[in-house]
Amino acid sequence: MSSALTLARPYARAAFELARANKALGDWAGKLAFAAQVAGDARVSALFGDPRIAPTDLAALFAPEGEAADSDFTVFLRTLADNGRLPVLPEIGALYEALKLEEERVLKVRVRSATPIDADESEKLRQALKQRFGRDIEIEPSIDASILGGAIIDAGDVVIDGSVRGRLARLEHALTH
Repeated sequence: MSSALTLARPYARAAFELARANKALGDWAGKLAFAAQVAGDARVSALFGDPRIAPTDLAALFAPEGEAADSDFTVFLRTLADNGRLPVLPEIGALYEALKLEEERVLKVRVRSATPIDADESEKLRQALKQRFGRDIEIEPSIDASILGGAIIDAGDVVIDGSVRGRLARLEHALTH
């Protein structure tokens, strides 16, 4: 996995720079997400390295419908195909998305809670996190009954465990040590 990320990083950076220069960050994000989804299909991944298929023909599978043959994105896909890098499209897409969010000063935060968070609580949380991190916040909620109550907030490098399960574990540790 780390080697795939190493291979993907310069291509993600190049795609990001090209999209930023053309003021098309969102457009490229959608196209890369589509291409990454195609690359993840087992039927398509079986074609990687097949000598009977020309790289340009293989690259055409990853372009969204209606994409011009001479567009920057199609040229990018052909470059990936020529260099044998189409299999790392999912990693390129993920790295590109991270660069895009950084550029837009948006922090993606995963919030696991035992029960669904209503809109008011979500907005209060968003504002508190925005104040703490100084960036716009995009919340990805998920339900995890195993945490019993409260929430676990994962903001990349920072994890805030406000769950009942986490509090019980800290209490147990304090009592036993």
